[in-house]
Amino acid sequence: MSHNRSHIIIRMAIVGAIASMGLIALPGVAQAATVQGSNVTAKTAPGQPKFGEKGAPVVAVQTAIMRNGFTLKGGATGVFDNSTLKALKSFQKVVGLKVTGVVDTDTAKVLKLAEATTTTLAPTTTIAPTTTVAPTTTIAAVKFPFTAQTLPVRGNKGDNVLLVQKALTAAGIAVKGGVDGMFGSGTTASITAFQTAKGLTVSGLLDQSTAVALNLVAPVVTPPTTVAPAAVSASAVSFQVKTLPVRGNKGDNVRLVQNALIAAGIEVKGGADGIFGGATFVALQKFQTAKGLAITGTLDTVTAIKLGVMAPPAIQIAVFPIQGVCSFENTWHAPRGGGRLHLGVDIIAKEGNLQYAVVDGTITKLYSAGTDKLSGNGIRLTAADGTYFFYGHMSRVADGITVGSKVKAGQVVGYTGHTGDTNTPHLHFEVHPGGGDAIDPTPIVAAVNACQNTTPLVVAGS
Repeated sequence: MSHNRSHIIIRMAIVGAIASMGLIALPGVAQAATVQGSNVTAKTAPGQPKFGEKGAPVVAVQTAIMRNGFTLKGGATGVFDNSTLKALKSFQKVVGLKVTGVVDTDTAKVLKLAEATTTTLAPTTTIAPTTTVAPTTTIAAVKFPFTAQTLPVRGNKGDNVLLVQKALTAAGIAVKGGVDGMFGSGTTASITAFQTAKGLTVSGLLDQSTAVALNLVAPVVTPPTTVAPAAVSASAVSFQVKTLPVRGNKGDNVRLVQNALIAAGIEVKGGADGIFGGATFVALQKFQTAKGLAITGTLDTVTAIKLGVMAPPAIQIAVFPIQGVCSFENTWHAPRGGGRLHLGVDIIAKEGNLQYAVVDGTITKLYSAGTDKLSGNGIRLTAADGTYFFYGHMSRVADGITVGSKVKAGQVVGYTGHTGDTNTPHLHFEVHPGGGDAIDPTPIVAAVNACQNTTPLVVAGS
């Protein structure tokens, strides 16, 4: 057994830990990647990178892994190295996929890298609520055609991608392969070139900042250039979940965070210089330690609210709805089959993880995989003010939970599964204020994010 390869461990669901000979995947040689020492063979999904490759597709994979809450040593380097392989395997294990170390079709879908391969937008697809974009529509004809939630991703095809490609061309960036309406490696490379030219975070993804710079999304209002430490108050609240600064960012948003830390009595080495580097990272860790928060050094939603730079959500819950380890991202109003829009947040976790009542309330409806083909097994939990919370795709509802059951926040109400219209174990969670239409639940769960908490809650009645 090679000493250099003996450090790679492959965890199999029914076998346990088996020492591996390493992953052999030569760039450009074959689509299949085999993990030695086991019977696991997986094919890299079309358009996705393989071990040893470099470039924007690797950056996209690395960014998606980190976006799901997994640590990647060195960050998004653009090199599919051992660190990326290790992080990818960890992700696959946690979400219940086959641990292959390969960006196969299932992994790409869960990472939202190939989600849109089955979503082709017809020429009459409505881009914005009241704007239909025809095949020959130019950028100038529609001002800000997208929202942050409807931006195309790699694998998409159709008029939405044409709009992006035309915007890149108008900005002086050539699209390799031409303006063909296909979001592949050529468009990814062009986005990378545009981000580099504009001094944006280089990811190859059409994120909100890039879309704003391309005039595809309305610009985000930023706080004043100078915010004195004493001025950080409720009036300075400005961030949303998707606009929280991250390490590597520069500018007024970072300066606002730094001033808030200073106002909270936390030293930021070098002062409020507007650069999110090591000093800000360490300062955030100190603040999180002082407040008893998860010590990450990142400006997550919980930290931002405690720091006073983000307003608490209008609807608040007492308990995070699922046992960790888990991950989630904002997919509010993402397109789904049959012309539907996603009305919740998908929290990915292991099969069987506990699910908790988020507030005190009453179970007002049960859903069954036998009759509810989309939602599978699930519940509706209604609070005293009429607001209800929908839980979908459970493996099963907890014993003793039925319509009319009174539950306490933190009480176990079910178990994570993949019943209904899904193959991935996760909780589909919706919030309906006052019993009305659903609202984006991402800020609500992010405000109490406990995805790293694996210890079961103990509440009377569980």
